[in-house]
Parts: sequence; structure tokens; C-alpha cells
Amino acid sequence: MLDLTRTITPDMPVYPGTRPPALIDACALEREGFRETELRMFSHTGTHMDSPAHLFADGKTLDQFPADSFYGPALAVDVSAVKGRIQPEDLLPHQQALQVVQFLILYTGWEHFWGQQEYFQGFPVLSPAAARWLTQFNLKAVGVDAISVDPVEAASPLFIHKIFLGQEILLIENLCNIQPLIGRNFTLCCLPLKTRRADGAPARAVAIERV
Repeated sequence: MLDLTRTITPDMPVYPGTRPPALIDACALEREGFRETELRMFSHTGTHMDSPAHLFADGKTLDQFPADSFYGPALAVDVSAVKGRIQPEDLLPHQQALQVVQFLILYTGWEHFWGQQEYFQGFPVLSPAAARWLTQFNLKAVGVDAISVDPVEAASPLFIHKIFLGQEILLIENLCNIQPLIGRNFTLCCLPLKTRRADGAPARAVAIERV
């Protein structure tokens, strides 16, 4: 098993404009005799999953999806050499594999900029045409090792989010350790925190190699 999840810390990178998480020592061994931490964070903190309700008024929330929506065969595709937009032709060599998996993970290489300003800009993103092309497959989710599936811009229309979430294809952002999975057969297990009316939630993502 390979852990694909970022550790939640108060100093971790967060989407611009979002408050960083707070991990507060609510109870201490010295005082109460046990340790307990109060967690305060946005629902899209760290490695997390987006639901259709993130952008659509009538969209399903994560807690409305069955548990098997978060588990299945996956494919990791290296798009780190792409500059700018990922086009359908960049994905065509993987068409056969896409027909038998349920999760697509895009390795942009931006996971290596975690903790640096570069993490927020310049990463490859799918073109609308490529995103629409992917919706023909039986995908449960698309994931990336970057801060977002759309460019981080104040005026970003979130086109790629809308294409996938509008088809109830979930999104996973801020993944890590993707490079070793390229060319391997693996199952993805990405279980989001189950909260009521979850527009999104932090998740624990792991890859399980299939032999």
C-alpha cells in the first residue's frame, strides 16, 4: 500500500483565500488525563474530494454517494511534460486502459513543489475538450497532484470542475506520491470524511498494488 495523502498541519499550503487549518490542544494529558485535539478547517483542506454540491445547487453531497464510489481500479497518467493545457491527444494512448478503470490520477509533477509558491501556478490542467472526452468513460473520480483541476486565478470559471461534477464524476486534489504508480496496476481507496451535506471533505487516499 502507498499513502497518497498529505498530512494536515497548520502551516500546510491551502487554496488562496482559504484559512489554514487549526489543530488546537483541547485536552492535555497533564490536565485532563487524556489528549484530544479540536480541528478547525475548511472542507477542501489538504488531500480532499469535491462533490457536485461544491458547485451545483442541486448537486449530490459526498455523504449521498455509496461507499463503493470511493474504491476501485485506477490508472496513473504522466502529464508532467505537458505545458499548459492537456489535450485529448495527450490521453489517447491510454484509451484502452481507461475503459477498464474507475479512477484516473494525473501526475503533473507539481507535488514536488509542495510548500513552495510554485505549487499554486503553472501546473498542467485539462482542456475542456479533454475533460469532456474523459466523461465517456465509467470514471468515479479524477485526481491530481496539484492544488486544483482548474488554474488558480481570481476569475477562474472552474470549467473543468463543472464538466466533471456535472456528470457526478468526483474530484480529488492535493494527492502525492503518484510517480511510482505510473505504469502499475493498482486499486485506489479514497475515503472522504463523512459529514452531513458534504460539499467536499478531507480524505485518506491510498494505492493498493494489484498483482
